[in-house]
Amino acid sequence: MTITTSTPSAAELASSIDHSLLQPTLTDDEIHKGLALARRLGCAAACVKPYSVPMARDVLVGSAVRVCAVAGFPHGNGQIELKVAESVRAIDDGATEIDVVVNVGKVLGGDFGYVTDEVRAVNAACVTRGAILKLIFETDFLEDRHIIRLCELCTELCVAFAKTSTGYGFARLPSGDYNYRGATEAHLALMRRHCGPAVQIKAAGGVRTLDDVLRARALGATRIGSSSTESILAEAERRRAG
Repeated sequence: MTITTSTPSAAELASSIDHSLLQPTLTDDEIHKGLALARRLGCAAACVKPYSVPMARDVLVGSAVRVCAVAGFPHGNGQIELKVAESVRAIDDGATEIDVVVNVGKVLGGDFGYVTDEVRAVNAACVTRGAILKLIFETDFLEDRHIIRLCELCTELCVAFAKTSTGYGFARLPSGDYNYRGATEAHLALMRRHCGPAVQIKAAGGVRTLDDVLRARALGATRIGSSSTESILAEAERRRAG
């Protein structure tokens, strides 16, 4: 996909980016620095692991940067009650956005009764506490028909965001190697077509460059998940400067 629109300002781009601090090896000091960076850049949110929510709340207090916590991350295999409890604990600790991984095995097995119960329960736990849910599909594992059904489910249950990937959904290839694609153009376009207008799209997984961000935005994504925020915004400033 060719990008033909002018480059938005760094501030405009930052306000649509969830700065990702989810790498399993990050130390508390590195997370603190990442939170300070998200605050300085004016990101939409900083996305952190559950135990980091209190730190994120304290670092980001007084700013417009939201605290986003993950639950059932990265594989989505916990029981419904545990996903709800993890979400509630994160909200109690200061998160206002929760990114939850759907039970991919149940999706692939066609058990959409279970999936509906899960998404309904987690979404209700978020909404009744003043938070929003972003449902992570892990699109690398799914066929188009699964993605379409999840989009329909997000629409039916008034989920705030449908999200492509965790960034950690490594699929085993026929060669035996592991890799992932993340937020592909085809999947983003499919999700935007099949989600209702009230459901926003978050592109995450493999979004590392300014052109990646611009393509995702052109396809209808209103939120971007990336750990490359600083370099993306620096490239936007360079392009706008000519």
